[in-house]
Amino acid sequence: MSTTAVTPLTTEDAELLVATARRAAEDAGVTVSVTVLDAGGHLLAFRRDDRAVLISGETSTRKAYTALQLNAPTADLVDAVQPGGPFHTLPTALDRPLLFIAGGIPVHRDGRLIGAIGVGGGAPEQDHGFATAAVQALA
Repeated sequence: MSTTAVTPLTTEDAELLVATARRAAEDAGVTVSVTVLDAGGHLLAFRRDDRAVLISGETSTRKAYTALQLNAPTADLVDAVQPGGPFHTLPTALDRPLLFIAGGIPVHRDGRLIGAIGVGGGAPEQDHGFATAAVQALA
């Protein structure tokens, strides 16, 4: 069985993701923080505007981490953490707290997970839209 190598998320990719999400947010009149992680959860790019709420940097990072760990958009995971949901006890089982608010999106290349982006600072639906626009620009 042969395996095909997949190009990892590069710093250039990460910079494109950050710039696209930031531009989408600015077009909407929103100031956001953006975090991009590689497949190993290492920080590749980060941007926090001084006009953003201070916690937005931590929020964007936790959204990216959650999307990466669970390989799913954080917007799709909100119901899973409700009592009785499949991830109800998961946040306490991991070293790093997860954040189940829209704005985190996994990044795939050739069907494989290569990283994640997290956007924080706007309303959850806005953050999700900004992150989605960034991932689409990378495709």
